[in-house]
Amino acid sequence: MSLAVLYSRALSGMEAELVTVEVHLANGLPGFTIVGLPETEVKESKDRVRAALQNCQFDFPARRITVNLAPADLPKESGRYDLPIALGILAATGQIPADKLADYEYAGELALTGELRAIRGALAMTYRAAHSGRAFMLPEANAAEAALVEDAVVYPARTLLQVAAHLAGRETIRPHISQPQAITPHYPDMNEVKGQEQVKRALEIAAAGGHSVLMMGPPGTGKSMLAARFPGILPQMTEAEALESAALQSLDGNFDVAKWKTRPYRAPHHTASGVALVGGGVKHKIICNYPKVIANLYN
Repeated sequence: MSLAVLYSRALSGMEAELVTVEVHLANGLPGFTIVGLPETEVKESKDRVRAALQNCQFDFPARRITVNLAPADLPKESGRYDLPIALGILAATGQIPADKLADYEYAGELALTGELRAIRGALAMTYRAAHSGRAFMLPEANAAEAALVEDAVVYPARTLLQVAAHLAGRETIRPHISQPQAITPHYPDMNEVKGQEQVKRALEIAAAGGHSVLMMGPPGTGKSMLAARFPGILPQMTEAEALESAALQSLDGNFDVAKWKTRPYRAPHHTASGVALVGGGVKHKIICNYPKVIANLYN
């Protein structure tokens, strides 16, 4: 066949929209075109995919290759589409079977050697898409965080060759079993604060009722000290809260599995702009609203 269809995900804030990767081979002068509103990182995947296929001893077709990332009006960014594009070329040229392609969703950046590198937002992808009915084929470095989602089936892969062998039935990749360590989160102790009885009472009421708190005052009055200790008097995070918090941190690649179910705390400087507070740049279109978190804005 000269057409292969695979599935991946695009990050749009906290949403992980489904992306259909269509790879078509046609006669004519050799060329490699990617359409579907790709950004620079995606356009550069042409060279990474070509080198990775050749270094893995696959045949790179001397034909006109067109890759369509649908829907066309959704911006595509990062190197996460390297793996599905490479697999689409292999399936369209008959080098791997295409009958199992639709059973998985793929994401992974390719090194020139064919190794799979970690991507951003793996947990956010599985968090929003675990009920799609498909398993996830992801780099080994992202498997631990992605498998935290209860219903997600994650296959960790180290190289393009390993993925191709799995799809061909020659070497089976076992699903990753999530085993997050049950580490008791460590927070600064509220008992260390001397005085400030009214503020501590207000924080206790906010913690019990799930209310928001805004602390204002001159520098040195203890706002940051109290805010850092506020998570310690909150109940342990539920599974839903932990997943939502971890998915947000996964968007910029800062999530650490060792901090699973640890309530995040941010202390931006008082000179931080509004744009900086929500992540900065046009790509970050979400407001970071962690469950029951205080960020001190008035140092």
